[in-house]
Amino acid sequence: MSPYAASPFFSSRHAVVELARRRWFEEGVPPTGVISEAVFQSWARCQRTHASPSGDVEFQPVTVSRAHLALQRNRALTQAWDAEIAQLQMLLGTTSCAAMLSDASGVIIGATCAGRPHESLMPVATRIGVDLSEEAVGTTAPGVVIRTGRSVNVQGVEHFFEGVRQMHCAAAPIRDVRGRVAGVFDISSESIPFQFDAAAVASHFASAIENRLLVAQSDDHLVIRVQVSPTLLDSVTVGLIGVDRSGRVAWFNDVGARILGLSSGPVPDLVMPLAEHAFALSLDRLASLPSSGAAPLPLPNGLTVWARADMTARDGRRELHAAVPPVVTEEVMPAMQVSAAAVEPVACQEGGALAAPLDLADRSLRDLNDELIQQVLRECGGNLSAAARRLKVSRGWIYRRLKDVAGHGPLGPH
Repeated sequence: MSPYAASPFFSSRHAVVELARRRWFEEGVPPTGVISEAVFQSWARCQRTHASPSGDVEFQPVTVSRAHLALQRNRALTQAWDAEIAQLQMLLGTTSCAAMLSDASGVIIGATCAGRPHESLMPVATRIGVDLSEEAVGTTAPGVVIRTGRSVNVQGVEHFFEGVRQMHCAAAPIRDVRGRVAGVFDISSESIPFQFDAAAVASHFASAIENRLLVAQSDDHLVIRVQVSPTLLDSVTVGLIGVDRSGRVAWFNDVGARILGLSSGPVPDLVMPLAEHAFALSLDRLASLPSSGAAPLPLPNGLTVWARADMTARDGRRELHAAVPPVVTEEVMPAMQVSAAAVEPVACQEGGALAAPLDLADRSLRDLNDELIQQVLRECGGNLSAAARRLKVSRGWIYRRLKDVAGHGPLGPH
């Protein structure tokens, strides 16, 4: 037990941390049990970098060229941040808090500071281009997250420099498709302690931004969404897994890793499994998952979760294209009827040429269905999503019935 916490003479945690801080910096007595290990290690690093915790600290921007470079390199990250701004402003607008986004080096690339009358540091510290790294401003929540890759709270006198003791900060990491820290989301309040669980809010928005970033960084990946309830597939708590065209898992977020039972960490340090091993399904079967709604997906670990899949492409389009010739299987096609509307001329793209009507003479319903699907696929350039919308059937249903040249179903045996 901490000798500070056991004393009856402290009126608040602030007083406990204040004494522990003084004894560490003046006498070298470790603040055991008073502050987190992450903050203590930050103090130790800052002592090697900065002369004294009582020294002056200035929240200065980096050079203009470095700030511009940070914004340019992190365009996908700032776009993900921009998508959350409205929600952030609504949530924090009536609090004493501001939100900040920094890149992996600690340079601020986004902020929502309102410039309240009681604030003196915040309007300066939240400027675009300000460096929040430990090397620049000592122990801060963003600086600690950059060094550790873990969420952290830094409250009041836990900051290294005494000139920042009025700040209260909670920060969480944002990771990219390689599992590296790409940025840090931070919530800060000046002079007024948090009146809510700031760590939970910071983690929520860090996850929201991270999910957007992961999808934006995916080139030619099958992005699979999984959760225990279909209503959660559009939430921040969704599990995301990216699968490349070779069938190997390329990336995942923390929720996706936990649901599938995968090890998490920087991707270069991991041996990424084949999707067929992670899901016990072939890539083709995974690609046939619906792109909207949800479908049950049994996992090798025994769970049956709800899932959705979407194919991303370098041109930004998120539609799955047929990878095999548009030949339809001979099995009976359920619930698909050829109506007068179905055999009318169709065009799958704006301004595209119209397909000729099908010849109905002496043809069976199955033959007409076969020809209709092949015709629409051709007119849509092999685009399954467009063809499915035209035929009013699911994209996965069409895909499961396409054959390869050898005549074997692309999905393999069921």
